[in-house]
Amino acid sequence: MMMRRRKFLTAIAAWLAVPRGAGAQSDTKVWRVGYLSVSTRSNDIRLESSVVFAEAMRELGYVEGRNLVIERRFAEFKTDRLPGLAAELVDLKLDAIVAAGTQPTRALQRKTTTIPIVMGSVGDPVASGFVRSLAKPGGNITGLSNLAVDYSAKQLELLRSLLPKLRRVAALVNPTNGSHPGILKSLQAASQRVHVDIAPVEARSLEEMAAAFEAMVHEHAGAVVVFRDPLFNSKVDQIAGFASRHRLASMGGLLEFTQAGGFASYGTNLSANFRRAAIYVDKILRGARPADLPVEQPTTIEFAINLKTAKRLGIAVPPRILARADKVIE
Repeated sequence: MMMRRRKFLTAIAAWLAVPRGAGAQSDTKVWRVGYLSVSTRSNDIRLESSVVFAEAMRELGYVEGRNLVIERRFAEFKTDRLPGLAAELVDLKLDAIVAAGTQPTRALQRKTTTIPIVMGSVGDPVASGFVRSLAKPGGNITGLSNLAVDYSAKQLELLRSLLPKLRRVAALVNPTNGSHPGILKSLQAASQRVHVDIAPVEARSLEEMAAAFEAMVHEHAGAVVVFRDPLFNSKVDQIAGFASRHRLASMGGLLEFTQAGGFASYGTNLSANFRRAAIYVDKILRGARPADLPVEQPTTIEFAINLKTAKRLGIAVPPRILARADKVIE
């Protein structure tokens, strides 16, 4: 009797030690999930997008090498590779695919109307044509919006508060990013309220960025808003450097931008989005339909200021604005 009791308790302890999730209820089922990014593998790891997604899946009971396979594909910033990589993932007949941004979502949308697609971070999924509405997506795509269109206006207001004499602001946009026209429209509408002019400047590559900053100076811009974009996100060090050399107060949408030397940033936490994406995947693997899962908008937005950069640019940050910052880099 004692031996049977010990075996029973040992079995219970072993069962409790294994990460469990409602979707991981079968020991024999191996779930197969895709992950498509326009970025490079190394940059994706730096921003922690796929890393936190895999960690969150593990917390839900899906463990790579046991009951989960993640098929990762990276376009290495060559957008013309996205259609082929999307087709490759679709051909694998996966249970779901996570799209890391607007361009990967577009590529996948064109390849399948049946495999569930979870957006990890898209600026305006309705305007992009990915979903019918945030509340009722209505197709095979759902996931998370990064609120880029909405917080661009706040970025401009913060810049104006930090630089009361500011009259002209450049906007660094990527013409290949489908969400940027909507963000620019929102920024231009906000510019009328704070009485500044917006000068859009395009860049598709690191080489074009150098010329873009020269154009900003030619346009007599006093600051620049850097739109969120996979390419721009991967080049935060270089963009912050360009802005500093041209003595432009820069405002980005990622905390990493300010950490890299940018003047300030205001936006959602990118890695947190991909942690939430795992919850969408879990629901889908348990039987939920993407059409019935509302698109989620982040509730936490981070505001950061780099005081070292402010000092280098000769900008005195008012205490009232400094007190609002979630992170201050000194």
